[in-house]
Amino acid sequence: MFLMIGVTQGRKDLNHDQLVVCARCGQYGRYKVFMTFTQLLLFFIPCFRWGRQYYVEMSCCGTVYSLDPEVGARIARGEKVEIRQTDLQIARAGRAARMVRRCRACGYQTDEDFAYCPKCGEPLE
Repeated sequence: MFLMIGVTQGRKDLNHDQLVVCARCGQYGRYKVFMTFTQLLLFFIPCFRWGRQYYVEMSCCGTVYSLDPEVGARIARGEKVEIRQTDLQIARAGRAARMVRRCRACGYQTDEDFAYCPKCGEPLE
């Protein structure tokens, strides 16, 4: 008899729509909620899941937060839940908002980290 068993990691995006001002970058963004888990496969068919963890990714800057498991489970069941900042713990920082700088000489604006204006060559502040 031949038996095929495997263990794999999985991810499932959850349906949640909430517009917020990001605490990291200060821009408007949406929470993208997802669940990660480990699952047992029997003949490539998922049979059992464990180790569920819930995360929120910001659409604006990509910062990832771990979500309170109780709140995540309610979202997974399809309940309308408002995620509060107290439900989140930072897991991976995304890119922070970049400051827009303006050249005094020519007025060129950039958010890049230049020492000199790429248009006229004058030092940027």
